[in-house]
Amino acid sequence: MALFVVAHGAWSAGWAWKKMPPLMAARGHQLVTPTCTGLGERGHLAHPGIDLESHIADMLAVLEFEDLREAVLIGHSYGGMVATGVADRARSRVATLVYLDAFAPSDGESAFDLMPQATRDQRRAGAQDGGESWRIPPGPMPPDTPDSDREWAGPRRLPQPLKTFEQKLQFKHGALTLPRHYIYCTRHPPDDRFRPFYERARREGWGTHEIDASHNPHITSPQALADLLDRIAKA
Repeated sequence: MALFVVAHGAWSAGWAWKKMPPLMAARGHQLVTPTCTGLGERGHLAHPGIDLESHIADMLAVLEFEDLREAVLIGHSYGGMVATGVADRARSRVATLVYLDAFAPSDGESAFDLMPQATRDQRRAGAQDGGESWRIPPGPMPPDTPDSDREWAGPRRLPQPLKTFEQKLQFKHGALTLPRHYIYCTRHPPDDRFRPFYERARREGWGTHEIDASHNPHITSPQALADLLDRIAKA
């Protein structure tokens, strides 16, 4: 059995992974899906001071208080920022780091640093237009998301605190040396923002994988994702 822990994406929360625990359990694995402060069921705790370090601290607390060890840590999308920070700080608890269509930052980089300028400008403008300059309204879901999943997920997606995208990640313990994998979702435009991280992973010799899915395979392709995670756990 492998223990998987998820650092979820922006605007999302643990609820977005609800299809996955039973699928992983059927394959003999445990999946833990915490929610970061200010999102999901913790939305009532949102405030302007929430930043990337806040979300890293959330995840570190789960690892510590649940005494989770040998974890396969999954970072999805923005969650790659969080997962990288957690892997740096909790090296005795994280065995493997898996980026799922995610930002894979280097020391000193923020999520905004890793976005195309047009996307960065759009995010900042969205915060201003939304009337709350400290958080960003939810971005669009992939166009192939079934209507039933849109109806379920849409109302649960909450604004993302702006500082989580602005704050630069600072490594505390030097370069990461643990095993890493990158899962690239292939249903993207050719110039999508995550392809460069997949190419970097290939250059640096990480485990690299493709999945025929759009950006949220835990919602749109859960069986295929569960099969792939099972293969990674057994590699």
